[in-house]
Amino acid sequence: MTENPTSAPAPTSAPASSSAPDPSSAPVPTSAPSAPTAEPTALDARVWAPRAAELALHRVRSEVVDRVPMTRGDDDWWVAEGALEPGDRYGFLIDGDEHPRPDPRSRRQPDGVHGLSALDDPAAFAWLDDGWQGRQLAGAVIYELHIGTYSPEGTFDGAIARLDHLVELGVDMVEVLPVNGFNGAHNWGYDGVLWFTVHEQYGGPEGYRRFVDACHTRGLAVVQDVVYNHLGPSGNYLPLYGPYLHDASANTWGDSVNVAHPEVRRYVLDNLAMWFDDFHVDGLRLDAVHALVDESPVHILQSMAEETDARSAHLGRPLTLIAESDLNDPRLILPREAGGYGLTAQWSDDHHHAIHAAVTGESSGYYADFATRDALRTTTTGGFFHAGTYSSFREREHGKPIPAEVPTWRLVTFAQDHDQIGNRAAGDRISQSLTADRLAVTAVLNLTTPFTPMLFMGEEWGARTPWQFFTSHPEPELGRATAEGRLAEFVKMGWDESVVPDPQALTTFENSRLDWSELEDEEHARLFRLHRALIRLRRETPELTDARFAHIAATTTGPSPDARPTAFEMRRGAGLVDHSAGLVAVCAAFDEPAEFDWKREAGERLLIATSSQIMLAADDAVGVSRLVLPAWSAAVVRVR
Repeated sequence: MTENPTSAPAPTSAPASSSAPDPSSAPVPTSAPSAPTAEPTALDARVWAPRAAELALHRVRSEVVDRVPMTRGDDDWWVAEGALEPGDRYGFLIDGDEHPRPDPRSRRQPDGVHGLSALDDPAAFAWLDDGWQGRQLAGAVIYELHIGTYSPEGTFDGAIARLDHLVELGVDMVEVLPVNGFNGAHNWGYDGVLWFTVHEQYGGPEGYRRFVDACHTRGLAVVQDVVYNHLGPSGNYLPLYGPYLHDASANTWGDSVNVAHPEVRRYVLDNLAMWFDDFHVDGLRLDAVHALVDESPVHILQSMAEETDARSAHLGRPLTLIAESDLNDPRLILPREAGGYGLTAQWSDDHHHAIHAAVTGESSGYYADFATRDALRTTTTGGFFHAGTYSSFREREHGKPIPAEVPTWRLVTFAQDHDQIGNRAAGDRISQSLTADRLAVTAVLNLTTPFTPMLFMGEEWGARTPWQFFTSHPEPELGRATAEGRLAEFVKMGWDESVVPDPQALTTFENSRLDWSELEDEEHARLFRLHRALIRLRRETPELTDARFAHIAATTTGPSPDARPTAFEMRRGAGLVDHSAGLVAVCAAFDEPAEFDWKREAGERLLIATSSQIMLAADDAVGVSRLVLPAWSAAVVRVR
C-alpha cells in the first residue's frame, strides 16, 4: 500500500477492545486437519514473552478446559512440555488475565483473531506438485488477485475454479493479496495481525495449500503478498508478549515493527521461510518496505534476501522477493556483492504514473510530473522517472538512477494494480471511463514493457466493476472511525463526499467482486484476446524479453515539453547496436494520428495491430517503411 494510504485509525501498542469475544468459550472443532496416527503426538507449547511475569497455557481438549503452568527459560521463551495434541484449542494467560490470548505464531485461528489458536500439520497435506521446478521472474508475466473478490465464492476453492482462465490468458505468476489473519469477514488484507495464519473464511491453511497445489499443477507460480511493516488495528496482542513494535517510531499505518530486535527479526524471517517450506509458494511481495525502520548493521531486507536464497538452494527451485518501495533506490535490487540488498525485484510506480497520465490525461496530485511529453520515454529507458530529480508531489529531490547493468526485469510495472485503483476516491478502474481503443493502447504499452509486466484481476477484459477500499471491522467505533477518516481524507482533497463509498458497507465489498459474465460481451472478449495475443507475442519474441537497458530506445512527440505526448515509439533488441541483429518497434498514437518511418529492411511485418486502419507500407522512393496509426491505436512491428 503506497502513496495514498487509507485513513483508518493507526494501531496502538495496546490489544484490541475488551469487547472482543471470550475465546475460552469457543466451540471445539469436530475434526482436526492432522494425519491419522495410532496415538496423538504430544507437542511442546512455546512462546516468547519477555514482558510476562507469569504465563500459563489455556487448553481446550474434548471440551475439557485445562490451565497448564509454563516455565520461563533464560531466553524469555516459556515452555509447557508435551502439553498440546492435534485437535487442541489453546491460548496463553498472561499475568493472571482470565482471557487467553492467541499464540503469536499461531498456525490456525478457526474463530478469528480474538479466538483460541489451533494446530496445523503441513506434513498431512498430500501435495501433487512433486514435479514442480519453479518459475524464474525473468521473462514472466504476473497476475495480481484478491481471493475475496476474484471469484463469486471469495475462497481459495473459488479461485481454483477460475485458474484455467489464467492458463488460457498465458500469465506465469499469480500474485495474491495478503491472506494472513485479520479481524472481520472481508478486508484488503493489510490489516493482518497474525502473520503465521491463513484467513479461515478463505479456506484456512488447507485451502491455501489446495490453491498453491492447483496453481503448480497448471504451471502457475504463486507470489504471496506479505506485510512486515505494521500490524492491523484489531487483534494485535503481540505487545502484551514482547517488544514487537517500536515505542517511538510510527509509519502511516501505525507503530513500526521492531525488526532490529533479534527475536522480532527471527519472527519475521521464520514467517518468510514458512511460506516457502509449508505452503510451497514461489515468491513473496514485500509490502511498503520503505516503512521498515532498521538501523542494524545488516538491514532486514538483506537478511530476507539471504534467507530466501538459502531456501532456494535447499529446495532446488527459484524463489523470488519483490519489494514495493516508494524510495526509487536501486540498492534494493543490486547484488549484495555490489553493496545492494540482493532482492529479486521491486515495483516501479513511476512507470505506472507515466502510462496512466498518457492514456487518461490526468494531471493532479502525483500525476502532475508525469503529465508531460517525455515522462513515458524517461521511465521506459531508465525505469525511474525521479532518479535524483525534483518531485513536485514530495516537494524535494527524489530517487537515484538505476545502473545500466541492472537487468530490466528487476522492475515490476503495471498499468493498474490494487493500490492505484483502490486508493482512488471511488475505487474506479480506467476501464470504467476509457474507450475500448484507449484500453487496447494501454494493454500494448503494459505488456511490451522492458520490465516485468503485471495485470490486476479483470484488467485483461476491461472489467467495469470497481475495486474499492473495503473493511468489515466488527468493533463499531473502529468501523465508524475508518469510514469517517477515509471520507475526510478525500473531502479535504476536493472530492464530492457522495462518490466516496463507505468501506464498512457490505455493498462496497460486493461491488468490488469481478463480474465474470462480462467476458460474454464481445467488446470485453476482444480485449481479452488482445491481452492473450500480447502475452503470447512476448513469449515468442526475444526482443520483448531482452533485459538490457542498452537495447531500449524510446521517443515521444508532442506540442511542448509540458504537454502529454501525442505519439510514442519504443525500439527493442540488439538491433539497436548491431545492424545484423533483430529489432522490434512498439508504436502508439494518442489523441492524434501518427506516422513512424524506418529504413527499408527485408522481412518487416506487422506483429500486433489494435485497429484495422493501421497500415504498414514501403515507400521505395525514399527507401523507408512507413507505419500509419489512427488516433488511439498501437502496433508492434518487426523492423528486422
